[in-house]
Amino acid sequence: MAEETEGGVPNRSFWSDAFRTLRRRPSVIGATVVAVFFLVVALFPWLFTDKDPQRCDIADSRIPPQWLEGEHPFGTNVHGCDVLAELVYGSRPSLLLAFIVVGASVLIGVTLGTLAGYYLGIVDAIVSRTVEVFLVVPLLLAALLLLSLFRTVDLGDGLLATIIQPAIVLTLFGWMGYTRYVRASVLETKNLDYVTAARVLGASDLRIMFRHVLPNAIGTVTALVPTAIAAVIGTEAVLAFLGIGVRPPAVSWGIMITEGSEWFTGGSQYLLLFPLGCLLATVLAFVVIGDNLRDALDPKLR
Repeated sequence: MAEETEGGVPNRSFWSDAFRTLRRRPSVIGATVVAVFFLVVALFPWLFTDKDPQRCDIADSRIPPQWLEGEHPFGTNVHGCDVLAELVYGSRPSLLLAFIVVGASVLIGVTLGTLAGYYLGIVDAIVSRTVEVFLVVPLLLAALLLLSLFRTVDLGDGLLATIIQPAIVLTLFGWMGYTRYVRASVLETKNLDYVTAARVLGASDLRIMFRHVLPNAIGTVTALVPTAIAAVIGTEAVLAFLGIGVRPPAVSWGIMITEGSEWFTGGSQYLLLFPLGCLLATVLAFVVIGDNLRDALDPKLR
């Protein structure tokens, strides 16, 4: 049952109040609809197409979009593959890569940031110096070097196998921001009265960190997640364009953009515009969600 103030008005929690604010913003509603739509496309591709993106007929090469009047509503690419099927199935590696990278980065960052901020001393020194080392290395340069070194390693044809290498590299250089934010929040929280009381009552360090200290840092980290997902989706497209990201025969929006750019001036602009439109719509949706979530969770803007 919700707690009530002296005037009988429900005392909403910090999170419920934040989401109440978000529900009132049309931009958030629209962005959420777009993000959920592409998530549904990635999870249930058979609802949107019955064609196999790997089944191509060179005789059907570069058929222009037929919309609802033909067998290929969005046309075919240079190899005769159905563009709609590639768009639908191409969302899976792009979004799966983003969620794996962000999830792993958050786990690493939250753990190291909590330990560094709580214990300080040698633990904080090691974590902080490690963060500084990784921050000075440009992401694209590191990805180009590491993915090029292991480019010939064959991990199979499965969906996870095609994204595991870029996922490892992007995670390796994606956890530092979470670590710094969590460390700052832990430093601010660990000496508050209720944390001191828990320590006096004999609570263990593990319980204090994850039961009393860490929940105060979750808001900051949560606000970073949607924007980070958008960044990884965009980075995947860049890596694919450089030939070191998700690689054929797998299909991703980044690969489609790379292939479509070669035919943009050859009368087949749709080969670039369709995947680019999906990519931009998804990235923009997560950016809008992230920006508004950050504002809603910031006490100074409430």
